[in-house]
Amino acid sequence: MKKQLYLITMLAGLLSFQSCSNNRSKQNTTEANRTDTAMSEPSNPADTASTDMNEFALKAASGGMMEVELGQIAQRNAQNQRVKNFGKMMVKDHTKANDELKALAAKKNITLPATLSADHQEHVDKLRKLTGADFDKHYMDMMTDDHKKDIDEFEKASKNSTDADIKAFATATLPVLRTHLDSAEAIKKAVKK
Repeated sequence: MKKQLYLITMLAGLLSFQSCSNNRSKQNTTEANRTDTAMSEPSNPADTASTDMNEFALKAASGGMMEVELGQIAQRNAQNQRVKNFGKMMVKDHTKANDELKALAAKKNITLPATLSADHQEHVDKLRKLTGADFDKHYMDMMTDDHKKDIDEFEKASKNSTDADIKAFATATLPVLRTHLDSAEAIKKAVKK
């Protein structure tokens, strides 16, 4: 009888040990899953805002650099004096906005690109090959489309950005972009005639 009692006690101990081991394994798996989830989702809403701010700044920087470069090309390759003048305005206004954005980015520890995005570089390469009336038409078409997109992006940033400085930059830049769009649309009609 003592042997049977001893065996039952041993068996109960082994089962208890096995059960504890399984629970510990399940607990470790649950903790690992929580850690994976925490790493895949932003734990802080500020992280998402920071990402949005960075994305806006990067797009604005590349777009601004493209506007300056295309404005310089327009001054050389355009046939119509209004297109040349528009290019000069792009260089002046977008250089100013680019400098303001660089200062803001430095303050926010955002690294801006030193070169154009691939998409923007493609536009520059395409227009660099054109001259005269052909350049005028394509450049003004592009400026109209590009400024519509810019205004949309800057309006979103001016309304939705959680960063006060980015919001102020976008809001202050919007009237200039709207003036550019109005000019681009008027010149576009004139060069199509």
